[in-house]
Amino acid sequence: MTTATSFFSGEYKDGLTVVGISFCTAILCESISWLLIYRTSSYKSLRSTIDKASKKLETMKTTPSHELSSSSSASSSSIKKSSKTKKIDRVETSLKESTRDLSLSKFKSGAVVAGVLFVVFGLLNSMFEGRPVAKLPFVPFPLIKKMSHRGLSGDDPTDCAMAFLYLLCSISIRTNLQKFLGFAPPRGAPGSGGLFPMPDPKTN
Repeated sequence: MTTATSFFSGEYKDGLTVVGISFCTAILCESISWLLIYRTSSYKSLRSTIDKASKKLETMKTTPSHELSSSSSASSSSIKKSSKTKKIDRVETSLKESTRDLSLSKFKSGAVVAGVLFVVFGLLNSMFEGRPVAKLPFVPFPLIKKMSHRGLSGDDPTDCAMAFLYLLCSISIRTNLQKFLGFAPPRGAPGSGGLFPMPDPKTN
């Protein structure tokens, strides 16, 4: 009990506070997104369309084009390959359009979430301005040091500023929370593998 108390009240207190606030903020942002976007029928319809198009495109691309009759002539084979290519292009175009519409539908919640993040960052900045909130287990590269040590006094390169820890938490916690809640981007959709994946609820 004494060890746990000292852990939460000692040198780790500030860092744990930032992590805790980041986790609560991630939950709040996902709740806002669900309330404004994810539960709507139009969003679910777009998500379903993207899922079906992605699966169809994957099937078309993985089907060997040589699966033609051995008695087919060269010209017939060429026509079939050209027809398949055109079908793939149509599906890809449809997938890109649906993904674009899906991204546009997120603007409404995006502005609210951005406002929440701005307020939370301002609050944390006023609480921990000028003082380290954590210790890095290594000496960072010069480029990383500029971010991790920004706004701090002293020469200890392992001191970690609030902004850097908050950035790491925002990326890792929210990304994993989205996966846990089933808000992962549609598989195969353009942009689904980016660093900042946009949350998309799974539909049944």
